[in-house]
Parts: sequence; structure tokens; C-alpha cells
Amino acid sequence: MIAPRRFLPSIPSLLALEAVDRLGSASAAAEELSLTQSAISRQLKSMEEQLGVALIQRNQMRLHLTPAAKDYVQVARTALNQLAQASLKLKANPTGGSLNLSILPAFGMHWLAPRLQDFARRHPEVTVNLSTCLKPFDFETEHFDAAIHFGQKDWPGVNYLSIMREDVLPVCAPNLLAAERQDLSWLMKAPLLHLETRPDAWERWFAAQGREASGMRGMLFDQFSTMVQATIHGLGAALLPSYLIEEDLKNGRLVLAWDGPSVSLGEFFLVWPNTRPESEPLKSFRLWLQEQVGQI
Repeated sequence: MIAPRRFLPSIPSLLALEAVDRLGSASAAAEELSLTQSAISRQLKSMEEQLGVALIQRNQMRLHLTPAAKDYVQVARTALNQLAQASLKLKANPTGGSLNLSILPAFGMHWLAPRLQDFARRHPEVTVNLSTCLKPFDFETEHFDAAIHFGQKDWPGVNYLSIMREDVLPVCAPNLLAAERQDLSWLMKAPLLHLETRPDAWERWFAAQGREASGMRGMLFDQFSTMVQATIHGLGAALLPSYLIEEDLKNGRLVLAWDGPSVSLGEFFLVWPNTRPESEPLKSFRLWLQEQVGQI
């Protein structure tokens, strides 16, 4: 048994408490939960009697949770979200496990997605659910089992599996390429495109070429997909991952803006929380991924 039953309120009571905390009134909670206001009040009173503590403060017709109840409802909200996600996973794959994976859009679409058919063939019992998330998050409050992370080993509380180093290339549309391009100065004066999550990419790239640059300005993008299209249409030069632009370089839609030493701005990792046991779907995916990147 997980805990004595007297410490486990009913789900309707928890839903009522969470809704009152979020919405600030019994009437608003009742409308959201399709209940009467008196039913909400009964649920709250029942929980107070069961736990033996006051949960609600009443002030000018509005309900407020006590400070202790505020802390309690945060835990309850997380538990309710986790239970809802578990129910969705069970419904989506009633005969096996599922893996909720957070991915980075460009890497997920161009590197991971083409390989997933092999994983699905070898592990038909696992359903992989993909969601896009551009920045690290708290595994304790999100429903993800694992994530694709780019950069360094700077995500606290996780295990790491190295996938690949990302090399970036300076590219532009052919008509933007300067006729006199023997000197790197032409590129420093060209319109440069930037990615929100890598604001210092150009400075780091120029430093690797032996040139100091700072305060680089230009158009800002939140995803590589739109940045690639902007580069193709001649809006500026961009630092783009080599795996992402192989075809565009082959067919001449993009050309190298400078033929210098390759530069890596970071590495891709699979990360998963080290605070909970590794599930079987995650273990299957991790071992498959290790095989894909030649670590087995």
C-alpha cells in the first residue's frame, strides 16, 4: 500500500481544490467542473474533515487557500497532471509502453525521424510520442520521459547519452556571395542571420577563424527551418548545421560563404531524469539510439 488511505483524498476533492486555487472562487470552479457551487463547497469541506486541517480562507465572497494548502495544491496539481498523462499513454498504447520524448525541431525532423521507422519495426510494443521543446525544462513538472538536448552537459539532474557533435557551416545564397571574397572581411560586413538559442554563434565562429568580432547584428529566428529558407532567399548569411543543408549545397541553392576550419558549437545528447527508475520503453530507446550512433 502506497500510503494510509486516510491521507489520500478523492480525485473530485483534489480537482475542486485545484480549480478554486487557480480560479479564485467556488462559482468559477463549479462552472469549469460542471458542478454546483454547493457541490464544490462539500468537496472542500470533506477534504478538510478527512485531513483534519483548514484549507480555505473566505474573504469578501472569494475563496483563498491557506499558505499550507497552497503548498499542498502544487503537489496535487503535479500528481493530477501525471495521472492524466498516464491515462493518455495507456489509451494510446493499451498493449505496451510508451515514451514521451521532447525533441528539437530541426534535429528531430532531419536526423531522428528518418531513423524512427527502424525503432518502430524492432520495438512494436513501444509508442514514441514526440513534442517540440526548444529549451531545458523541469522533468518533475513536465510529462516527458526523456529529451534531446543540444549544447553542453549543463542540464542538472539528468543522465546523458552523447549522440553527435554538430558542425556548422557559413552559407549563403549564390547571388549574395561577394566577388572579392578572399578576405573574411566581406563576411563580417554582410547581413548575418542569427538563432535565438545561439546568440553568440557568429562571434564564436569568427574567433575560430582567428578574427575578433562582437556585437554582430541581423535578423533573428527561433528555428532553423525558417532560417534556412531565409538564407536560400538571399536575406543573409547563416551558420547552419552540416547535416541540415547537405542537399541544398549539392543542388546549389546554398554555397559556402567561407571555406575555413569547421566549427562545433555544441553536441546533441539524449537526457533523462536521474531521480526515477528507467522505464522499459526508455531503456529500449536508449539502447537502440546507442546502436544508431555506434556506441554498441
